[in-house]
Amino acid sequence: MKLEAMDPVEIYGPANKNLEALCSYFPELKIAARGNEIILDGNDADISRFKKKMELLIERRNHKMNLTPYDVEELFDGDASPDRYRLRGDAVIVHGNDGKPIKARNRTQEEMVKAYFENDLIFAVGPAGTGKTYIAIALAVRALKNREIKRIILTRPAVEAGERLGFLPGDLKDKLDPYLQPLYDALGDMIPAKRLQEFMNDGTIQIAPLAYMRGRTLDRACVILDEAQNTNLGQLKMFLTRMGCDAKFIVTGDASQIDLPNRRDSGLLKGIELTKEIKGIKTITFRNEDIVRHPLVAKIVKAFDSVSD
Repeated sequence: MKLEAMDPVEIYGPANKNLEALCSYFPELKIAARGNEIILDGNDADISRFKKKMELLIERRNHKMNLTPYDVEELFDGDASPDRYRLRGDAVIVHGNDGKPIKARNRTQEEMVKAYFENDLIFAVGPAGTGKTYIAIALAVRALKNREIKRIILTRPAVEAGERLGFLPGDLKDKLDPYLQPLYDALGDMIPAKRLQEFMNDGTIQIAPLAYMRGRTLDRACVILDEAQNTNLGQLKMFLTRMGCDAKFIVTGDASQIDLPNRRDSGLLKGIELTKEIKGIKTITFRNEDIVRHPLVAKIVKAFDSVSD
């Protein structure tokens, strides 16, 4: 196999780090690089697969300044075919750090995946445990890995659920991090810890309370507002109007878990009603039967729903 009209260092990387990363995925294949020629010895299936991955790596180099071993990792994380920007509702969205495929687990989640590709703004509402936020973050991670977006922004309203922020130790970030922990947990399932920290350090992935969204225009980003039932209508409008060019917005929430002092102040259902006729906006409604946590969770939700507020 020859690398035509390209400096091999641009592909192999400094000290052949990129090539070594690629070779690590082919333990049964003998690979020797001599200048712009790569000599392969092994079974035909491995050789063919290696060549296809190398072609994809070269294609990626044509669209960015430098390649790193992380680019090699991403070639093996999910579907790298030309139609990778679309997928069936039941297809693998991304692979978790343990190699486990992350995909829709029921029909409503499949509808959410389909809606994401057909609309720029989706509302996903329903009870706890239905995987709304997890699927949203998986879609965002997929988009980032496929270079559809430049960054992921995850936000939540910092509303107290029976606790008092002032009594928590530390500075403002320390006080708010517990509210954002479920978002960290989901990302940690899908992106290696070192890479995730790099993304957060350089701003590729941002996690912040809703108040920090004011005044921003968010281009080429997948932006997720979680726990949206704890926003009032004005806050929800502020968030939705941050949408910039080539952006995807996902709003998740559970109208049965409002932590605002006055439940009537919640703007989630009001916002859905106001925007329901706008093209490019889709609402996906999850129900108790869509709960994918421990089997007892669905029974607990049903029991509590039977008690009027």
